[in-house]
Amino acid sequence: MASPYETLGVKKDASQKEIQSVYRKLAKKYHPDLNPGDSSAEQKFKSVSAAYAILEDEDKRAKFDRGEIDENGVEQAPRKYYREYAQGRDASGRYRNSGGFADFGDGDDLFSSFFSGARGRRQQTVRGDDLQFKLEISLLDAANGGPKTVTLPGGSTLELRIPPGVRDGQVLRLRGKGSPGFNGGPDGDALVEIQILPHRQFVRDGDNVQIEVPISVREAVLGGKIEVPTLSGAVSVTVPANTSTGRILRLSGKGFPNRHGGHGDQFVTLKIVLPSSPDPQLEEFMRGWEGGRNFNPRRA
Repeated sequence: MASPYETLGVKKDASQKEIQSVYRKLAKKYHPDLNPGDSSAEQKFKSVSAAYAILEDEDKRAKFDRGEIDENGVEQAPRKYYREYAQGRDASGRYRNSGGFADFGDGDDLFSSFFSGARGRRQQTVRGDDLQFKLEISLLDAANGGPKTVTLPGGSTLELRIPPGVRDGQVLRLRGKGSPGFNGGPDGDALVEIQILPHRQFVRDGDNVQIEVPISVREAVLGGKIEVPTLSGAVSVTVPANTSTGRILRLSGKGFPNRHGGHGDQFVTLKIVLPSSPDPQLEEFMRGWEGGRNFNPRRA
């Protein structure tokens, strides 16, 4: 199986920035949403994601380089090398272990010790390791919750449910979804760290959210009803007559869910926007509007 470096096509001494840049290009190239129905692209996307999960984490990368985990992030049993026994060689050239048994020659003692240890290990149960993952979600998913899929190293997937109001950096624990236990021991857990992506309209401020909404000159002067997006869907809002740019409307309970079971508020900043093309009637009105000549908003 290809190493994470081979999968991403980077050298072993590549910088974290270089690895991130290569991953983003490959992930965009093979993303299932951009290659609908292409199973080959989907498999490549999973492989690239699995490789990046190892290399983007400096601790996991170091463990892989030392041979402590494999390309799937699974821990490897420690291996003993010749040098570990080099200090145990006796005058006859044979190697001896710490218990005083010759590794070559005293076969009965060697195998007796080995099988004795094996029997002891079979009686011991060991809990599986916890596995750590990161999951990027939108602000709307964080607010409303719902099912999500995590792609694991190796291409397999893990289903979880996002609780409404999850926080950025919060870790969700999925019991029994980590590495399998040894000799009948319990499986480890999967620890999923949530990362909330910025939204193009909403700005979060604690439990409150802010949004800027454009209005027309007519709506600003005469007032009226407009539709305003919220985290849970659009709502109808009344714009008061004679509204200026920068006026803030408060929508109670339309913010982010909080730990007490309630919600924060949403603050709507209104912004007057003119038509993209000049309006001759509006220009003619402004030229003949005497009251507008005497009003100077900068005087104050």
